[in-house]
Amino acid sequence: MRKSIYGVCMSAFLLLGTLPMKAQFNIGKAAGGATKVLKAATLTDADMAKYVKEYIAWMDEHNHVCDAKSPYTKRLNRLTQGLTSVEGIPLNFKVYYVIDVNAFACPDGSVRVFSSLMDAMTDDELLGVIGHELGHVAHKDSKKRFRTALLTSALKDGISSTNGVASSLSQSQLGDLGEALLQANYSQKQESKADAYGYDFLKENDKNPWAMALAFERLKKLEEDAGVQKDSKWQRMFSSHPDLDKRIKTMSKRAEKDGFARPENKMPERIVHEEPVTTKQTSNAQSSNKRTVGNRPAAKKNVGKKPVGKRPVGKRPATTRRR
Repeated sequence: MRKSIYGVCMSAFLLLGTLPMKAQFNIGKAAGGATKVLKAATLTDADMAKYVKEYIAWMDEHNHVCDAKSPYTKRLNRLTQGLTSVEGIPLNFKVYYVIDVNAFACPDGSVRVFSSLMDAMTDDELLGVIGHELGHVAHKDSKKRFRTALLTSALKDGISSTNGVASSLSQSQLGDLGEALLQANYSQKQESKADAYGYDFLKENDKNPWAMALAFERLKKLEEDAGVQKDSKWQRMFSSHPDLDKRIKTMSKRAEKDGFARPENKMPERIVHEEPVTTKQTSNAQSSNKRTVGNRPAAKKNVGKKPVGKRPVGKRPATTRRR
């Protein structure tokens, strides 16, 4: 389990971070007749909404999405019942049936949780992760990062348009966008504010806000189990993130002060069988990355069992990347 657990991402968001499979997607979607490139400054909110929609649709298309009958989907739906919107943005939740331990949220309210993260966390811990990711959406951190990633990757040469409408992104551009999202980080201030928002969001929606502290405790344990040392290069790589011990202490004190009882926090019964999902899958995955510790098996199509080595397309976990 160590190699899988070591892929924990603490922000994709949430986003939560993975590398794109650019080499697999060489067919562009843009139709002919596109006009010359426009200046990046012309990227409007409408364009942003369009590109976010394209990106999450591309991710859903190229990853194994659990259907409504899946135990993972049923569990996530139960946990997120009543969580319908954040700052007026409607929320939608799906599970990716992949080996990586991760979750992310997009500016449009699309939240994607990976099945292996669900295997590694209790219900309360998962709510803590989701609450934090929604904090980035609420504060528009994810929107700002998405815009920056667009302009520095997929749209680095400008925005093409047809009849005044921004052209769709090609497959390779979507891959470039995913890679740029991996490289982007939130500041300590943004991370801390997302923690605070997640706490308040859960509290206001009748969820026990102890979930925030419990999520950070679990992440700390996963790091320790994976052998991550405080002075390691991995910790230095993510030095912009607040210290887990401080985050645990801050969230715990708030929950105690507000009179919330610490939940029992038991691990749910492990799901050992999953029906195959008939979504379009990629046939192979990048086998290694210098930011990943250990080697993972190449991606395979799996029927009726936990996929080994299957990674989400467009996103690949940054080693112990924190939310």
